[in-house]
Amino acid sequence: MKGVTAPAQRRALLAHVDGWIALGFGSGLSPWAPGTAGSLAALLPWLVLRLLPWPAYLAVLLLAFALGVWACGSAARRVGLHDPGAFVWDEFVGQWLALLPVLAGPWWGVALGFALFRMFDVWKPWPVRWADRSLDGGLGVMADDVLAGLMAAGVLTLALHALT
Repeated sequence: MKGVTAPAQRRALLAHVDGWIALGFGSGLSPWAPGTAGSLAALLPWLVLRLLPWPAYLAVLLLAFALGVWACGSAARRVGLHDPGAFVWDEFVGQWLALLPVLAGPWWGVALGFALFRMFDVWKPWPVRWADRSLDGGLGVMADDVLAGLMAAGVLTLALHALT
């Protein structure tokens, strides 16, 4: 299990804004399932983001992705780890992507989108696994969750069309 376990690593991350962002404002420090904790925490800002017009929502996603590449890359270098499990900003962005089909959809779609994103993020089918293993730095931290989010959004879109 890769993670931020040493107190010195936690202090180093929490002393800088990039660490706070990478840790999902602390949600990644959950001792149980930090990725799931980060995905749950991502739902809080999503409740506001979903009110944006879709072009603004996409712009926020692009900015959040770029911010994550910087923050996760910088914070990972500081603690000398590749992709610590405590870094969950990638879960925020991946979850927001997964929920794109339910910006104005039914609430059960939010639960399904959450579950689908977690499934693809944990299962890591190709190309998610390829990105997780092949890309380095902040891009490597972010890319696998973006791909998992896109896959979840695709399946969620199909489910919404089939069930509504």
